[in-house]
Amino acid sequence: MPRKSPRSRRKPDAPRLPGKNRPRTTPGRGRRRAQAVGRKRSALHPGKGARVRAATVRKRVTRAPAKKRAPARRPARRLAPPDPARVAALLDALQRLYPDATTALHHRTPLQLLIATILSAQCTDERVNKVTPALFARYPDAAAFAAAPLPELEEMIRSTGFFHMKAMAIKSCCADLVAKHGGQVPCTMEELTALRGVGRKTANVVLGNACGIPGLVVDTHVARLAHRLGLTAEKDAVKIEFALMPVVPRERWTAFSHWLILHGRAVCNARKPRCSECALAPHCPRIGVTASA
Repeated sequence: MPRKSPRSRRKPDAPRLPGKNRPRTTPGRGRRRAQAVGRKRSALHPGKGARVRAATVRKRVTRAPAKKRAPARRPARRLAPPDPARVAALLDALQRLYPDATTALHHRTPLQLLIATILSAQCTDERVNKVTPALFARYPDAAAFAAAPLPELEEMIRSTGFFHMKAMAIKSCCADLVAKHGGQVPCTMEELTALRGVGRKTANVVLGNACGIPGLVVDTHVARLAHRLGLTAEKDAVKIEFALMPVVPRERWTAFSHWLILHGRAVCNARKPRCSECALAPHCPRIGVTASA
């Protein structure tokens, strides 16, 4: 006779009926309590599937984002050295167009030119010339500028823009002039660029127009026209300056800067140059020009 299993031999439990001493439970209450207990147990002791899912989420969160590969830099386009005959023709044409070219900043001393050049950053020369007469009358020398109250100096140059930075540059520069040069403006590139607030562009303006030493001033007009005329492919102002040095004769450096600045304002503007009226058109490759008048 086959042996019965222990489960089959177990007597069925008598149905438990609610008695008088046992309060009847609210329907659904036990189910909610069981669900809450189950959630608590699963939080304390997660199963294998839950652990795997948690580890996957943790990996996704803690994984470092993939680094984006930087786009490859295109090498600077190198132009062939400009033809000396073409450069000579350009210089002669510019000299005929602007025979009396000089700086538009009004000044009487090298110090006044230095201050005016600092103020001309991101500002028109016309606006600077309206501000400097009262400024130079109030502060006649470097010691006066160095001792000037900063709020007062800022208020006098406010209309030139960036007045806080310019006031700090003027005070610092003049303090260096008083401490190192007896209040006089030096006439060497190394000494000028050692002054606080003075870069190569400002130093070249002072050298070429106050000291009689040739200097190549590279502003936005000079940089734009030097590229359009095919004289250099450089974009940085300092690199443009050094690229133009062997191209333009040294005795014409100062005048060349004035010529390009005046021509850039009058004819060869940034958006739509007037190439049909330009005297340099026969010698100009018009690099980068897409529309002209």
